[in-house]
Amino acid sequence: MHSNGATVIRMDGVFDVPAAQRLAHVLEQTDANEQVRIDLTQVREFHDYGVTVLAHALASRGARIAVRGLRQHHLRLLRYLGVDTGGPAFGTEAEVV
Repeated sequence: MHSNGATVIRMDGVFDVPAAQRLAHVLEQTDANEQVRIDLTQVREFHDYGVTVLAHALASRGARIAVRGLRQHHLRLLRYLGVDTGGPAFGTEAEVV
């Protein structure tokens, strides 16, 4: 889905390894110069291994990705895995893309 010139990827349900792998595959298919917004605000359950797969996908895709809906625990996990979550591209569960 496109919104304001960006591709928006919305996920819900359980964010486990298979869901994270599907998301990583979608990210691989997007143009590296395209702004991508990942909306995880409707995800009801996060698995840490899924967040680890997300970290690798974000690192390999590089810039121009905004993520909304991660809880503080998962933002910390991303930081431990080397993803800079300090800027406006990462929002908490209260923020919606």
